[in-house]
Formats: sequence, C-alpha cells, structure tokens
Amino acid sequence: MPRLFIALEIPQSVAMSLSLLRGGVPGARWIDRENYHITLRFIGDIDHRTADEVAAALDRVNRRQFSLTLSGTGFFGSKKPHSIWAGVMSSPDLMALQGEIERICQRLGLSADPRKFTPHVTLARLKGARVDDVVHYLTGRGNFAAGPFVVPRFVLMSSRDSVGGGPYVIEEAYPLAPPAAPKPIALELHP
Repeated sequence: MPRLFIALEIPQSVAMSLSLLRGGVPGARWIDRENYHITLRFIGDIDHRTADEVAAALDRVNRRQFSLTLSGTGFFGSKKPHSIWAGVMSSPDLMALQGEIERICQRLGLSADPRKFTPHVTLARLKGARVDDVVHYLTGRGNFAAGPFVVPRFVLMSSRDSVGGGPYVIEEAYPLAPPAAPKPIALELHP
C-alpha cells in the first residue's frame, strides 16, 4: 500500500536558504534539503485502487500559478516539541488550492483531516528535545524569510514506511495554469 500525500515543492534557491537553519538543537533529525515541501494534504496508507482514484481526481484541479513567501520559524508540540518548521505567509491562492484538494479527498471517501491546515516546511523532527533548547534555537532564527517564489505545480508524493523525513518520490505532477495576462487599460483621450 502506498503512503501518499499532496504537496508543493520548494525551489532549490529557497531550499538552500532553509538548509542554513540546520543545527543547534540536541535530539533533532534535520530534513535533507531535497525533501523540503509544503504538505497540502496527508493521505496516508491507502490501497492501489484508491490511490489511482486520487491521482485521477487531482487531474481535474484547474487553478492558476501563484507566489509564496516563507517567513518565520516555530515548532509543533508545545510541552513536548516534535518538529521545527519554517512558516508560509498567508496566501488566499494557497488556501483555495488546499481547500479544493481537501474536498476532492473527502468526495473519494477519505476521512477529513482532523488538523487545521497550517502551511509550513518541516525543518527537523525532534525526539527528546527540551522546550528551552528549541526556544533558544528559534530566538536567533525567528526573522527568517525566503522568497517570493512561483508555485508552478503541485505533486502527489509517496514515502517509504518510516518516521518521516523522506526520501519522497513524486508519483504524479499537476501543473497550474500560467497567471492571467493583465487586462489592458483603456484610456480616453479628450482634446
């Protein structure tokens, strides 16, 4: 059974900026630069028939390319930190794409994702890290920013059965339409 998720890729130039944030937290397992992504929807382990249905349904998404900017850092797990992340600035286009993907998954019978969508790039997974160490690490990196970058597509990815962090394989790619050309402005000239 494939373990699937739908994501946005991170361009190499932005991934390089993210990789400079690595190090400085005992108990952290840092994600490799080539495995950075923004998860739009985790699907999990599903049978091959359902995987084929998801792949086919995603092909009907018709949205335009948009820009994203990464900004700030933080962690999940307030009393027992389990991951460090880089944030994604608010984007109506990102939220609309994620919402459409969530509706597609639910129409195919997949359970609704119980977590609120919080766009981020996971930088490290933590095991046994102390809150104080994580807060100290983030204090010097809270003003992180990278981008903006254009999102030309979203992808259906698979991962091996592991504790997360890759390696990931792109199973299908779904291009987004180029941005709309600006409408010409009609000028009225008065003599």
